[in-house]
Amino acid sequence: MRSLSILYAFLGGALVGCAGALLFAPEKGTDLRNRIKEMLKKKGIDFSDDEVERLVRQISAQIEN
Repeated sequence: MRSLSILYAFLGGALVGCAGALLFAPEKGTDLRNRIKEMLKKKGIDFSDDEVERLVRQISAQIEN
């Protein structure tokens, strides 16, 4: 059980780190959102523009805290 929580912590940190790298990359916001949508579609997840916008706001809020 302990190793599972360590794995979740690692994956959560990796996700936040990747999101931070994407958000702070020198790229236009619209290009970045399109790239996020393309990456999610490759994984079989289909997001609308509003859902991607909401996801970006959530990640931005977590990074700012």
